[in-house]
Amino acid sequence: MNDLTLKAFNAAYLVRQRLGPATTRVHYSSAFHPLDAIGGWNRLYGPRGFYQHQFVVPPSSQEPAVAEVLRTIAAAGQGSFLAVLKTLGPAQSEGLVSFHGPGTSLALDFPNRGAVTLALLDRLDQIVVAAGGRVYPAKDGRMSAAVFRAGYPRWPELERQRDPLFSSGFWRRVAQ
Repeated sequence: MNDLTLKAFNAAYLVRQRLGPATTRVHYSSAFHPLDAIGGWNRLYGPRGFYQHQFVVPPSSQEPAVAEVLRTIAAAGQGSFLAVLKTLGPAQSEGLVSFHGPGTSLALDFPNRGAVTLALLDRLDQIVVAAGGRVYPAKDGRMSAAVFRAGYPRWPELERQRDPLFSSGFWRRVAQ
């Protein structure tokens, strides 16, 4: 994927959307896992791979926060090749570090361009935290301890329950 192939893909996708029916029924698998139809889709990002950044922001700040995220990405010149926007309902999870709503969730895939990509993701984290949101830890590969702790204030409860002989690289990075 690069800027040229991204523009071509988006143009073809737009044409397909305009030519297709307004509504259609599809199998849940293709709706929930569209990339599974493309074998080795992750290789499209090149040998350095990609980072996925997914966050949720509360309804009170969702519009300005998502707009600022999109402006920041555009200013950085690092378009996301895949974006998934969802509205999360009011259900609250009892999980200590659950990624839940209510609010708007946006998932974005960025090719790994090294330091410039990491700097962009750090800026996106700042926007999300300032909006009272959280970054999705299950899809994280680099969030800071400060960002994790701001989004998941109950993390110490989980730490108290953790077996001291068991630890992941993620947990050592964000909680210890």
